[in-house]
Amino acid sequence: MNEALMRAALHAAERGWHVFPLRPNTKRPALHGENACPRTGPCASGHRKWEERATTDPDRIRAAWAHAPFNVGIATGPSGLLVVDLDVPKDNSSTVAPDGAATFEALCERTGQAVPRTRTVRTASGGHHLYFTAPAPVRLHNTAGTLAPLVDTRAWGGYVVAAGSTIDGTPYELEGPALLRPLPGWLKALLVPPHPANRPPVAAPGNGRRHPYVASALGKETAAVATAREGQRNATLLRAARALGRFVASGDLTRTEVEDALQGAGESAGLPAAECRATLRSALDWSITHNQTSTREAA
Repeated sequence: MNEALMRAALHAAERGWHVFPLRPNTKRPALHGENACPRTGPCASGHRKWEERATTDPDRIRAAWAHAPFNVGIATGPSGLLVVDLDVPKDNSSTVAPDGAATFEALCERTGQAVPRTRTVRTASGGHHLYFTAPAPVRLHNTAGTLAPLVDTRAWGGYVVAAGSTIDGTPYELEGPALLRPLPGWLKALLVPPHPANRPPVAAPGNGRRHPYVASALGKETAAVATAREGQRNATLLRAARALGRFVASGDLTRTEVEDALQGAGESAGLPAAECRATLRSALDWSITHNQTSTREAA
């Protein structure tokens, strides 16, 4: 077992992927933490975390894996990888909830793209890891559910369990062709917020024939989203969509007008496009339903 896992680690390193040991049969790093750091060897000048200690050096790999049947962790950032993690619902008894593969396929369909084919690893839980080379000029980080439910990404600050490793005896296995492809441009666009210098100016759509207070509300909420501070952006977008949803329910604004204005404002503020769409969809659905119900009850 040690030899098979050592070969898996060496094979990954040959591809330029930085590896580090995980505890046998688990996903947890086998390296010491900061509190237990001996301040020797790689940590002589200060504690180094797993991402910094991951290596492609075959001698270091052989020395590490000679001690135990460690699973293989691949530090995605230093390896130049972006891995899309298609997870499965944690409650395996539920056959109704879609898994990450289904929600990712739905995302591809909505954006008019084919499901990308690239190096794919089946995980021990039954999910899938789609490996892509990360775009060199961009430093991507991990995301959780930004693209779609049960769809995460691993880049800088993240790692994946390599093929050949096992969790509770169930292996991670390569599926299909091993060809590694670059991250598709449309996925990159969903993961990289627009640079401030390249953000388009946000202008609230107007209509001279509508009531002045409707246009004023649209302009006010759009500006609030566009200027929201980091950490408050999604909440501001949610509040704005709920506030404007009542005008959609009353027929003073179309849903498309509200979605276009707030989507542009959210992206201008730095929110990922997919996150904007998801927030707008749920907030407007709630607001329109709530306000239509209130109007019927008042009548």
